[in-house]
Amino acid sequence: MRVLVTGAAGFIGNAVSMALMARGDAVLGIDNCNDYYSLALKRARLERARIAADGAFDFLGVDFADPAALGAALEGKEFDRIVHLGAQPGVRYSLENPRAYAHSNIAGHLELLEVARHRKVEHMVYASSSSVYGGNAKLPFSVEDRADHPVSLYAATKRADELMSETYAHLYRIPLTGLRFFTVYGPWGRPDMAPWLFTSAILEGRPIKVFNHGDMYRDFTYIDDIVAGVLACLDSPPPDDGTPKAGGSTKPHALYNIGNNRSEHLLEVIALFEEACGRKAERILLPMQPGDVERTYADIEAIRNDHGYEPTTSIAQGVPQFVRWYRDYHGV
Repeated sequence: MRVLVTGAAGFIGNAVSMALMARGDAVLGIDNCNDYYSLALKRARLERARIAADGAFDFLGVDFADPAALGAALEGKEFDRIVHLGAQPGVRYSLENPRAYAHSNIAGHLELLEVARHRKVEHMVYASSSSVYGGNAKLPFSVEDRADHPVSLYAATKRADELMSETYAHLYRIPLTGLRFFTVYGPWGRPDMAPWLFTSAILEGRPIKVFNHGDMYRDFTYIDDIVAGVLACLDSPPPDDGTPKAGGSTKPHALYNIGNNRSEHLLEVIALFEEACGRKAERILLPMQPGDVERTYADIEAIRNDHGYEPTTSIAQGVPQFVRWYRDYHGV
């Protein structure tokens, strides 16, 4: 296949691109390479994709939320399926710059739906988030649960993506699959996320911020497990047969959780980072941040039953792998 991958310079988009090429698919990558975090890291990810590609990686530096620019960039380009992973990430940043989320996550998602519609692609897989569950008290989070009480704008934009996708699946019968990712981490990860922040602070002797006084639980999912789930879903478009799909749609639109199916206590996770870094962390205990939630925990029965998904990397295995990569990347 030839696959259009948005967010190709991002953490998950780059990893998915590498996996697609490793199995023989060609990738047309798109990313606007904004400065939300290190451009050097984004460029390094793109370079590793180019090195691994052997001609199978074509990159377009374009803002996919700009319809004129996107249309011009894609003119004459062919692709069979889409993996739409590009977005403005981050719960806390959505409090500072809400318009960036409306632009990338809502307008941008609409543009990719339009591309899928007019190109009549075989299937589009897109990134949603565990954040859509908001403050739901029922655990683990199931795709059958209500998701209409978001506690951050980021979460609201991701839920809006799911609703727009349902509409397009209904009107235009486009096969669509939304993936609710749960706290993705691993080598080549994002500098604004806890694994990077903890590792850099511990190795440099700086204190780490521990929110809600450490009474937090997260379903940490290793990048290789995420990629395996994305590819499994990409290869199996939801059929347009009127039967209920995961998430409840009777259209060709499915929703899945991709998580590790475990909820880890934050203080225990910090201890794993201390062990991997070889030193103790100085902890600054802080209250809960606006827009955050105390617990996430993925019910993965739907994707397990439909696609045979099974996470294989525990947090105890994944943390040392991330720290080793971090040391190597920074020459520490």
